[in-house]
Amino acid sequence: MEPPSMQLADGTDLRQVKVLTKTDWSRIHDQLNRRNIEEEKLQRIKEEKEAQRQKSKDIVKNWGNTIVGQRQRKLEARKIREAKEEEERVAIDIEEAKYQATQRKEAIEKAKTQQYYQTDRVKAFHGALLLTEVLKEREAQIELKKVKKQAIAGKDEDWLRLAQQEYEEGIRRDQEKAATRIKNTLETRSFQQLQVNEHERLKALDVQEDIIEGEELKKLGMKYHLEKEQLEKVMKEEQNQLMLDNLQQIQDLQVLKKIQQQQEDEEDDECRVFAAAKRKMMKLRAERENNIHIEKQAHLEKIRDKLRAQIKEKVDNEDERILRAEKEIEEKKIKEDEERAIKVKKMIQESAEHRQKKVLADEIKRKTEKKKDLELMAIRKEADEIFHQNELEKERVRQENTLKLKSFHDKQKDHNLKVKELLRQEQLALDKANLELLGIEEDQFQEYAQKVIKHCEEGGRNTIPLKKAARQGAGGGCGPIFAGKGGIRPSYMAADQCGKQLPSYQGQTTEDVKFTINGKGTTKKRIGFVW
Repeated sequence: MEPPSMQLADGTDLRQVKVLTKTDWSRIHDQLNRRNIEEEKLQRIKEEKEAQRQKSKDIVKNWGNTIVGQRQRKLEARKIREAKEEEERVAIDIEEAKYQATQRKEAIEKAKTQQYYQTDRVKAFHGALLLTEVLKEREAQIELKKVKKQAIAGKDEDWLRLAQQEYEEGIRRDQEKAATRIKNTLETRSFQQLQVNEHERLKALDVQEDIIEGEELKKLGMKYHLEKEQLEKVMKEEQNQLMLDNLQQIQDLQVLKKIQQQQEDEEDDECRVFAAAKRKMMKLRAERENNIHIEKQAHLEKIRDKLRAQIKEKVDNEDERILRAEKEIEEKKIKEDEERAIKVKKMIQESAEHRQKKVLADEIKRKTEKKKDLELMAIRKEADEIFHQNELEKERVRQENTLKLKSFHDKQKDHNLKVKELLRQEQLALDKANLELLGIEEDQFQEYAQKVIKHCEEGGRNTIPLKKAARQGAGGGCGPIFAGKGGIRPSYMAADQCGKQLPSYQGQTTEDVKFTINGKGTTKKRIGFVW
């Protein structure tokens, strides 16, 4: 028998394994996990304290003698009160919503009823109902009239006697009124005669006052004319004097112009005219002094001699100055001619140099322009080639766009056909729905009309207008019903200007009209009427 193996499956030798007791294992485990154990202990203590605190709060929260408890009860009571108020408000809102819904429903029903009553057919039916009531009232009035006639059959004599008395009393009152009217007329006549006399007297006074006033106005007019003539005379004298003053002023201006013209003529030649004028002035001054002081001739002889000597000396000095001025002018003219000749020569030389430079510049410019033209021609040729390529590309793009547009048009055409078909189907469905709706409306109208007719028959009314208005087919015409158009009844109109709807029968009136227009002869013309 082999001894048991001392090795485990993984090769561990059991003889090298240390075996620990439970106490040692617990001690080692506690030693290694001491930190975690302490944290768990602290956490457990903390949880126990928190549980105790929560337990204390749970116990205290239901106490009513604490501030927290009183506040809690108030809050709970407030919540309960608000919840109850909210429930009441919700109930009120629900009731209000129901009431509003009922009101809206009633308003909608009323609007529908009023709208239904506003349709042409119902209005025509109500018109027939009104005619029925009118016929009923007319019959009642006829019956009442018969009863009244029977009731007053024996009272004609009394009425005649009362009428005779009233007639006689009226005649008497008319006579009294006529007498009073005549009296008033006479009084009015006398009063008016007095007024006429008073008016004539006042008119005569007015005429006399007008005569007196006319004489005074005539005197004032004569006085005005005299004053006007005197004023015109004074104004005429002033105008004459003014004219003379103007003529004198014109003469003075002419003399002044002559003097100015003479001065201008004298100023043309500065030196000669100045000397001659000077001599003339001295001569005139001498003559004037000689004429004024003729009695002092002896005393002034010496002065005259002295003046002659001074004038002679002054005239000699003036001649020298004139000669010197003429010489300076001649020298200045010669100098200006020389400068002008130099300037002309210089201008001719500059013109020749400019012409030469201009020829060279034109030659350079011509060569440059020729070179630019060649370059521009090359650029244009290249641009033409590029333009040609661009045009080919545009043509290709245009063809592609045309094909795309053609494809788009085909698709759009198919789409339009589909849309048109859908619209046609929708229109057919709409027509069908309209026909169904017209049928429903016709049933409702017939039901309403039959009820009204039955009620009127029970009340003893004449229901022929109601039955006529309640016939099948809307439109109010006299023709047959069109079943394919919703059961409408069209109207046959006259072909003349009146356009009135014609009846569906032919009576004696039509024959009378034919006889009046056409005479006894037969004719097939309808003269605008439809039979």
